[in-house]
Amino acid sequence: MSDSSFSSTAAFIWSVADLLRGDYKQSDYGKIILPFTLLRRLECVLEPTRDKVITKHEQLKDSSIPSHDFLVREAEQSFYNTSKLALATLGQKDIGENLVKYVDSFSEDARDVFERFKFRDQIDFLAAKNLLYQIVEKFKNIDLHPETIDNYHMGLVFEELIRRFAEASNETAGEHFTPRDIVRLTTSLVLMPDDEAIAGSGVIRTIYDPTSGTGGFLSTATEYVHELNSQAVIRVFGQELNDESYAICKADMMIKGQDVSNIKQGNTLSEDKLWGEKFDYMLSNPPFGVEWKKVQKVIQEEHTQKGYDGRFGPGLPRVSDGSLLFLMHLISKMHDSRDGTSRIGIILNGSPLFTGGAGSGESEIRRYILERDLLETIVALPTDMFYNTGIATYIWILSNNKSEERKGKVQLVNATELFAKMRKSLGSKRNYLTEEHIAEITRTVGNFVESDTCKVFANKSFGYRRITVERPLQLKFAISEEKINELTQEKAWGKIKGEIQKNIINALEQLVGKEYNSREQFMIAFEQVREDKKLSASQLKFVWSNLGERCEDAEICRDKKGKIEADSELRDHENVTLTENIEEYFAREVKPHVPQAWIDEKKKDDKDGLVGVVGYEIPFNRHFYKYTPPRSLQEIDHDLDQVTKKILELLKEVHS
Repeated sequence: MSDSSFSSTAAFIWSVADLLRGDYKQSDYGKIILPFTLLRRLECVLEPTRDKVITKHEQLKDSSIPSHDFLVREAEQSFYNTSKLALATLGQKDIGENLVKYVDSFSEDARDVFERFKFRDQIDFLAAKNLLYQIVEKFKNIDLHPETIDNYHMGLVFEELIRRFAEASNETAGEHFTPRDIVRLTTSLVLMPDDEAIAGSGVIRTIYDPTSGTGGFLSTATEYVHELNSQAVIRVFGQELNDESYAICKADMMIKGQDVSNIKQGNTLSEDKLWGEKFDYMLSNPPFGVEWKKVQKVIQEEHTQKGYDGRFGPGLPRVSDGSLLFLMHLISKMHDSRDGTSRIGIILNGSPLFTGGAGSGESEIRRYILERDLLETIVALPTDMFYNTGIATYIWILSNNKSEERKGKVQLVNATELFAKMRKSLGSKRNYLTEEHIAEITRTVGNFVESDTCKVFANKSFGYRRITVERPLQLKFAISEEKINELTQEKAWGKIKGEIQKNIINALEQLVGKEYNSREQFMIAFEQVREDKKLSASQLKFVWSNLGERCEDAEICRDKKGKIEADSELRDHENVTLTENIEEYFAREVKPHVPQAWIDEKKKDDKDGLVGVVGYEIPFNRHFYKYTPPRSLQEIDHDLDQVTKKILELLKEVHS
């Protein structure tokens, strides 16, 4: 089957939905089409061994011996069906009852797929509407035998169907599956360094996707390995939240002979159903910018109670975007580097590169990754590559066992200009990667040579210290009726008792028209005219902070010990790269402009105890920025003249 014809097969299957109009909402069409497609595929796969399975079942049905292993062996698959029925032999009169019996005769894992689709409810509804026979008649004639459509193209059909279902139900298709070109590229980048090892004998590899969707990454990674070594043993693992996607993934893995007990259903972040497992290769396209408020309590508990023994020890990102939680989850699944190599390929939007300042959860996560030398490569993809969004996206490649030339370094690859336009958009997907593009990006990453589209940086170059720069508080005082009135309008004024308020106003009125070039002078004068000499420290601060005006010519304010007071309103921060001495930076970049400034040495990093809070960010676009000069004024004027002429011509047509 050619790559281009899979969509016509999907379109033919989807056309069955014409029978559902009127009785089903369009958003519910997929609830019928998807499980029937799976049922027909399973039926076609089992057809060659069907009679052997039925015979063996008859022999063992009255025996106390568990029959599962025997029937799996006869079926030559990891699933089977013991019924003599098939879609073509369900009849018409008792078709609903017969179809239920047929589905119930599948092995447990296959039954689970249909239960996730609530297939029995759909059968009852179709039967009640006199549609079941017509639907079965359509599907029994669709040729989905492996000889006609192989596993790879069957995967494409599944993806096309669920995309249509997602669009029809106003969901985002991208929550369920990743475009095949992106899957292929990410898989190639993750597995490429192991090509020689994979081609050897006795190869066993594990592959994991915590957001497995319909199983695209698991399928493509398996195909990649088998292209290099058809004898390699691949064991796949995955977890998926969405029931329909989970059902399709599980069915696909079942067809391919995988142990589908390794495919789990549930929320990966709040309930890791493969806890403690470690994997060789990990691939994921987690949802972009999805908040994790629903599972916030569970995740925070794991962070505080388990620390680095759990998945989220380094820190937690803001609740509005859980992308980095999935990355930390994958890192927790890496082997100890002494036990084996683990590689990760994860697709993220732009925010994990730079969101969050020094000390924030996001920065601490980036710090953890870079200081442990786990990040190998980031590839910037073109926009409009995904079904549900056109935003900029990036592939992060991580490894716990970098080659010697890559140690202590991160490679950035700009592939934003490598794409082809689709003849017809699929949702937000307007661009795609050809095989040539995938090969070019993979070569660029593999060659590790700097160019216009490839930059290499030391890990430390992404780190900085956020130092706090203080400047002295300098206040002058010019007392006026207007100033006194403004003081009484402040919210905090209402918290002062009436008698004290009166005392303050009386004292200040005696100072109207006088000016003081320092806070100390003002406070002495204020105390001399006050009847109540025992104002609290907070009340005195309220008075001087509201009456004082900042002035560089005023005297510097000092506390009771004579220490210079910092002006919180003039407080600033400077980010100094980890490769530079902060004192040298301060002397060069700050002192010449604000000679009285100083570094607050109390603000230290929690981890290394040095002055300045450490932060990490990866300003990807900055490193590939190219200046484009603005158009000349003559060009702009010419364009405006042309637009004006066009508008005048249109107005003439309206009025003629």
